Amino acid sequence: MSRQADVLTMPREKIEQVQLEGLRKTAVHCYEDIPFYHKSFDEAGFDPYSIKSLDDVRRAPFVTKQDLRDNYPYGLVGVDRKDVREVHMSSGTTGVATVAAYTEHDLKAWSECFERAFEFAGAGPEDVCQICYGYGLFTGGLGAHYGSLQSGATVIPISAGNTERQIRVLREMGSTVLECTPSYAMHIADTALAMGVDPAKEFHLKVGIHGAEAFSDNFRRELERKLNYKVLDIYGLTQTGGPGLAVECLEQNGLHIAEDHFLCEVIDPATGEVLPDGEWGELVVTTLDRQASPVVRYRTRDITRILPGECACGCTHRRIDRLQGRTDDMLIIRGVNVFPSQIENVMKTFDEVSSWYQIELTTKNYLDVATLKVEANPDFDIDSTGAIEELQRRIQAALKTALSVGIRVRLVEPMSIQRSEGKAKRIVDLRGENLK
Repeated sequence: MSRQADVLTMPREKIEQVQLEGLRKTAVHCYEDIPFYHKSFDEAGFDPYSIKSLDDVRRAPFVTKQDLRDNYPYGLVGVDRKDVREVHMSSGTTGVATVAAYTEHDLKAWSECFERAFEFAGAGPEDVCQICYGYGLFTGGLGAHYGSLQSGATVIPISAGNTERQIRVLREMGSTVLECTPSYAMHIADTALAMGVDPAKEFHLKVGIHGAEAFSDNFRRELERKLNYKVLDIYGLTQTGGPGLAVECLEQNGLHIAEDHFLCEVIDPATGEVLPDGEWGELVVTTLDRQASPVVRYRTRDITRILPGECACGCTHRRIDRLQGRTDDMLIIRGVNVFPSQIENVMKTFDEVSSWYQIELTTKNYLDVATLKVEANPDFDIDSTGAIEELQRRIQAALKTALSVGIRVRLVEPMSIQRSEGKAKRIVDLRGENLK
């Protein structure tokens, strides 16, 4: 580490001092400058002027995505409009969009947080960064752009799409850092192989910085094999300022929280009680230095845990584990909680199938039914009915053992599941339609 070494290796006492100062400042800022927080703090009996320790944040009420939607577009902006330099929004595909505004200070802090991915990867001015996240209202593209520039790297802002062109640029421009969703990185790799290009030999990649969707360790290993690079996970969300909230180092053993910018808790999603380190629950985030769109105790719906102990890389900032899904995409099958990542981990133990799958939800006899559609690998004999049925039975048995619940399995032809230039669509909800 070099560029941010002093911050990333601060003693725990110093980190907590910075966090306490940030928490006090943020709570007062929210109370005095944003009517929503003034009202919600008063209703909860939370006095922002009385904060004496980090644990005092637990007295503050939670904030949800619905709260942000209810205050669309500018109800939760805490600065004058003239001080806002940039605005991003969530996709709004499941409701009203949520807005994130940024001052000049906020953009600089965001850049520094994302740049830590380069710091952890040992990348910087000598590298060429190809950014395949979508640019625009989605925070991925510009977050990666700002962080890459902050690192000193050469930036190719190619954005998403036109995969064959992406492959030409990767071969010809000497790109050493790839930034996109993990599923799109896999699509690039598979498309290259289908074109007769061996990305492990013909690309120049050293590291991939992949976020915006959860992916399993097995998926990571396959990506690393196909593209011959190291895959680092990066986490963030529009509501807390975009990617860079937490970043994985080369130890690949959890994502370091940018604790000088964020205070993280993990709660029981049912009771709201804070859980001790090591226990899985829902991540809750408080920003510590955002000016335009601060949040206090934002419920992310993402399932993770705070990892105990120190990381071998030397960074003193605490780590969260890789995401295990979301409370709002968790499947409940016959009363059993199941996350797509668990299904993916089982599926990847079978060499006969690829990384591409979808989980279809349907209804039969008033009961929910989950069917795993998974693509066969090209060398599998998809025309052999006996081979298909035998493989489907084996995968179903493995899922039953791992998840304690039955899931149907349907093997489909290679490349038959629709690819995406952004996040992969893993769950298709057909409930209400007849099962055919």
